Amino acid sequence: MNPKHVDKTSRWYFGGLASAGAAYCTHPLDLLKVLYQIDARTNLSMFSLSQEIVRRDGFTVLYNGVSAAVLRQLTYSTTRFAIYEIGKQSSFGKDSGFLGRIVMAAIGGTVGGFVGSPADLINVRMQNDVRLPPEQRRNYKNAIDGIIRVWREEGFRRLFAGASSATARSVFMTIGQLTFYDQAKYTLCQTDYFTDNIGTHFLASVIAGGIATTMTQPIDVVKTVMMNAKPGEFANIRAILRHIGRLGPIGFFKGFIPRFIRLGPHTVLTFIFLEQLRLNFGVPKA
Repeated sequence: MNPKHVDKTSRWYFGGLASAGAAYCTHPLDLLKVLYQIDARTNLSMFSLSQEIVRRDGFTVLYNGVSAAVLRQLTYSTTRFAIYEIGKQSSFGKDSGFLGRIVMAAIGGTVGGFVGSPADLINVRMQNDVRLPPEQRRNYKNAIDGIIRVWREEGFRRLFAGASSATARSVFMTIGQLTFYDQAKYTLCQTDYFTDNIGTHFLASVIAGGIATTMTQPIDVVKTVMMNAKPGEFANIRAILRHIGRLGPIGFFKGFIPRFIRLGPHTVLTFIFLEQLRLNFGVPKA
């Protein structure tokens, strides 16, 4: 099912480029979301936390770890978008409709989540440095330096700490974003009020962002705590679930609003950038 007025398809790497650009624009919101999720204080708002951080370390600290965020998108999103786009344009994707696109999104999310785990780990750690006393900070120079230091100091396997939750989150994120974006855009373009333009792209991406946030929020909280944990802090995933569950069910949705505030703009920018790349540099349909 393709929206009308579409005469070009995306190249396999457009999703990674679009996601990297969106990540750079929304990084401060992502940093605040991570810090809010791991802060144990229950009476702290996201606004108060941002004031506290900027007052202590300055505005530029909000871009701490941006190199890891961009690297993550260049690995994680390039992989998941590429698998999804190639699968969607295959005979299987064309013949199996919405269900087939869900399958391709799940496969792309699985592989992309695993591939992007090292950069995701460094991203969370570099962001968390903001809330630590100077003497306790890891102070990675950039994403590559962080990966090399983790490999040397903690072993190669540590680079994939939290890979299981990151991969599970990636599956639902990819389904929520890519599949529902395509479906929302198709449905809108089937009416007499929308065409393949930036307004339609914006509305469809807002819908996809809301669905993706709801689907992935509990997994994202678990992933953040797991990746930020010190070696041996939690014996297993069950210990992490008990730790988060001390706040009750709301603990698994802590940071939902700030996460949507971050993920919404990120999803919108990703698909607007992607559609502009497609419309201007995509492959003409045969």
